[in-house]
Amino acid sequence: MSSIEIEAKTTEEAIKKACDHFHVTEEELDIEVLESRSAGIFGLVGNKKAKIRVKVKRDSAIAVAQETLTKIVSLMSMDTRISAVRKGDDIVLNIEGNNTGILIGHKGRTLEALEFIVNKAVNRATETKVRVIVDTENYRQRKEESLKRLALKMGEQAKRTQKTVTIDAVNPHDRRIIHLALKGDNQVQTKSDGEGLFKNVYIIPNKKKTDEEENS
Repeated sequence: MSSIEIEAKTTEEAIKKACDHFHVTEEELDIEVLESRSAGIFGLVGNKKAKIRVKVKRDSAIAVAQETLTKIVSLMSMDTRISAVRKGDDIVLNIEGNNTGILIGHKGRTLEALEFIVNKAVNRATETKVRVIVDTENYRQRKEESLKRLALKMGEQAKRTQKTVTIDAVNPHDRRIIHLALKGDNQVQTKSDGEGLFKNVYIIPNKKKTDEEENS
């Protein structure tokens, strides 16, 4: 990632501007002070400004993730802003702008494709394995709430009919949401099965499992 030069009234203010520019913390920046200025008595520093040269550290997973996604989206000639935050061990990239719904795609498949590419780039460039989540228009939260409702609905169906219910072909992140939504229900259990990235989730009533074990 290329470096930039930033001027401000003080060195501290210049560093803050750099953090805002790259959407990272100070610890994730390589900072070279070209002209030093700090606020003196009554905040007076004179006419000369502080100047720093700064770039994001090369091993920063956030920097790689943000730069990769920015390059991809820029090829689509969209006016967007991409912010990045850490949530635990995950990196969440949020795309803001006009008409970003096109980046979601049918059933979120375009967003998943972007996420897959960014994850590959980040985990190839950094030593620490992280998970990058790409979001726009609050799609992830809406999708999570929808999956929880679906899981609970299918769980009730499995208990009512005493038959296994199948949720077709979902990715690992979505499967985890479904499993967790039903984890506390001791009347059903969930199991994933299939090949590749997308697998089915089976919701199995526990009575059915008991009957099968008795007849085996």
